[in-house]
Amino acid sequence: MNFLEKYNIDIKNKDLLLTALTHSSYANEHNCLSYERLEFLGDAVLQVIISDYLFNNEELSEGEMSKKRASFVCEEALFEYAKDVKYIPYIRVGHGQLDNINETIIADIFEAILGVIYLDQGFKMAKEYIYKVVIPYIKQNKTFLTDYKSALQEDVQTSKKSVEYVLISESGPAHDKTFVVEARVDNIVYGKGIGKSKKEAEQAAAKDAFKKRAK
Repeated sequence: MNFLEKYNIDIKNKDLLLTALTHSSYANEHNCLSYERLEFLGDAVLQVIISDYLFNNEELSEGEMSKKRASFVCEEALFEYAKDVKYIPYIRVGHGQLDNINETIIADIFEAILGVIYLDQGFKMAKEYIYKVVIPYIKQNKTFLTDYKSALQEDVQTSKKSVEYVLISESGPAHDKTFVVEARVDNIVYGKGIGKSKKEAEQAAAKDAFKKRAK
């Protein structure tokens, strides 16, 4: 697990870093902790660092800053950063998840790793890390799509059609449900998505449909 060396980061608490790479499916099988709490912390740290950068470096209104920040902390953006950091081979998932290490898991772990850096090395190092990994994308005005539902609706409107989102199933306990949704046009399935909320599953279904249509 030396993927942080190129950023001059040496995590002292290796167990904490291992937790950041551990999905709940693996944690349930091996009775250990998953990345979820670290993801929560890392998300907050990322929001602060990017908010600070936008406030001090760009003349934008509150609404414009919020919209731009959202673009650089969305799942698609986090997945892109993950490919740069190269931690994907180290992710631990359960046997049932081995063939489905998806973008959502990979994106969540980016935030979990940031949480580890913050806890182990402090805010200054976390900020330096984000300035090396994320800020270059902001400087390049990279565009990440955050609202696939709107993009898909605009795409199908050219043929005067509309998108319907159909809940296929929901499972799990009340505090940790998983929803499966299909995006349909004229009752034809265009995409399928999974999420921890109906909204998240709808966006995932729209993303799946949008990318298929773009091919």
